[in-house]
Amino acid sequence: MFYIPHKLRKSKLYLLFCMICTIIITLLSCADNKDLSEDERLWNNEDIKIIEEEDETIPQIPIDSGDPGDNPLITNSQNLDITALRICFLSDSIMIENPYPDVVVTNESDGHVIIETETDEELNYILSGITENGSVKIYGEKKFNLYLNGVGITNPNGAAINNQCGKKATVYLVDETTNRLIDGEEYVSINDEDMKGTFFSEGQLIFEGGGTLEIRGKNKHAICSDDYIQISSGNIWIKEAASDAIHANDYVLIEGGIITTRSIGEGIECEKGYVEILGGTVEIITIGKKGHGIKSKTTTLVNTAGTIDITTYGDASKGFNSEEGMEIINGSIYIQTAGDAFWEEEEADISSCAGIKCDKNLDIYSGDITIISTGSGGKGINITGDLNIYNANLIIYTTGDQYVYDRNNDTAAKAIRVKGDFTIYDGVIKIRTYKTEAEGLESKASFVIKGGNLDVRAYDDCINAGTHIQIDGGYIYCLSSANDGIDSNGTLSITGGIIVSAGTTSPEAGIDCDNCDFEITGGIIIGIGGDTSAPTSRLCTQPSVIFKTSSSNVSTIYIESDSGEQTLVFKLPVTYSRGMAVLFSSPELKSNINYTIYTDGNISGGSNYFHGIYTGATYNNGNPVGTFSTSSMVSSVGSNLNRPF
Repeated sequence: MFYIPHKLRKSKLYLLFCMICTIIITLLSCADNKDLSEDERLWNNEDIKIIEEEDETIPQIPIDSGDPGDNPLITNSQNLDITALRICFLSDSIMIENPYPDVVVTNESDGHVIIETETDEELNYILSGITENGSVKIYGEKKFNLYLNGVGITNPNGAAINNQCGKKATVYLVDETTNRLIDGEEYVSINDEDMKGTFFSEGQLIFEGGGTLEIRGKNKHAICSDDYIQISSGNIWIKEAASDAIHANDYVLIEGGIITTRSIGEGIECEKGYVEILGGTVEIITIGKKGHGIKSKTTTLVNTAGTIDITTYGDASKGFNSEEGMEIINGSIYIQTAGDAFWEEEEADISSCAGIKCDKNLDIYSGDITIISTGSGGKGINITGDLNIYNANLIIYTTGDQYVYDRNNDTAAKAIRVKGDFTIYDGVIKIRTYKTEAEGLESKASFVIKGGNLDVRAYDDCINAGTHIQIDGGYIYCLSSANDGIDSNGTLSITGGIIVSAGTTSPEAGIDCDNCDFEITGGIIIGIGGDTSAPTSRLCTQPSVIFKTSSSNVSTIYIESDSGEQTLVFKLPVTYSRGMAVLFSSPELKSNINYTIYTDGNISGGSNYFHGIYTGATYNNGNPVGTFSTSSMVSSVGSNLNRPF
């Protein structure tokens, strides 16, 4: 270090010299690390080196393909041998066949047809042909059947089909036909009647049949009912909607069919009631700010052998948004959210994307669920109530960075965030997060793991709970890039399972519960990090050992009893250049036995049972680094790092 005289240190020349040096150092640092946070720079300085590399590509959400154009409409109408009112749009006229004496049909403005009836009979209406300036409006007091038999209706000034009857309309998409409905961007109101979509109905709408219905909703919704909407079969392709693609008041029920939507608002919304998906194939794209895939005012139920594919491109959009509870019993669900978080002035809060957002409880019983979130502050699953995962194949990636509004308001991307209790009973769960403060699994209350296979690799904490973590079983692997592997802000209890949890350098830990009670009564536990919490001896019934070393880049650990019995053969998934702390507990640690710890030997033979834990292997050429006795419930070897035992 250069000596600088005291007087020179106070001079303007020295201050200028310091400023120039600071600028040069900053520029050199930015040249190598221009997009990296402080934690990321530490990581890249190789304080920690990952040995267990993962050969996988971070998923990317495809660029929005835009609005697909319309091909020429081939109506291919069928010969329907039923008694029905038939309306066929021709190039310059309309052909009407009306067998019902109590039905009045009016053709206004050469293409805009009004059907009026007061009969108690359930009637059939058949629409076919093409018009570029027409519509069909229906009045009545009795449910009816509407057959779309190769019809194309464009209404530049309003709804293409406007059902003003408050009773049930069963819409048959006739097999082997293609049908198209298009409205205008501006509506001309008539007698203050509701007309909120390209296909609007005051009453219930039920879709059946094997044909295709294409809709462009240029004014507001594409399909809208002031009652409920049920889709039993058919191919419904909503190519655009200025607001919601499918909108109902009471409920939306999907039992089958193929539903494809693209909208600025919601893909499917129930304004007052619930949404149930019990079958079919659903593919939704939303492109507007807070344009959610499926939104319900009350509950949402998914129990289908079909598939649900949702992509949202708007800021703060959700795949599923349920204002009450939600149940996933079965289904193949793929959700992508690409929007960023933003500050909502009216709410005085941050709103961010989520694959699944639920304001009460979420129960997942089974299914294959994949969620990818790329925007700032995005969440995979965000639950205000409790989350219970009974069994599922669940994959969640978040690649977005932290969103910061001001010094008091920010939000990080997280795979799963739960305000209530979080319980995992079983399932295969794979979690990946990559950016600042991005945690893997978080509960603001208690977090219980009873079983399952968890692989969590997160930038921040892999598993975090506000009050308590309890692990009773399962296979749990955690690898944090910048914080703790498992972190409880309250108590921690482990009664079973196999756990390998790696944190980063001191003061971060493989397993951390601050200074709260830490109970071990079973399980195979390996916690690796710059430090570790120590189990609470008075609460434990299974011995454990804490091994601390200042040696760098330790790659293997071997523990053997005085009688020569293998207790642990372990290849570390990470190595630490500035020393490390290891917490180990296992039923193989017997009481009142002496053990020796070896490091940096060679492992041969056997099998890598679980993320570096070997069975049936041979360990050679290790260096003995310490001994301990299990006469105490918690033993220690070494003491170079921060926390006392």
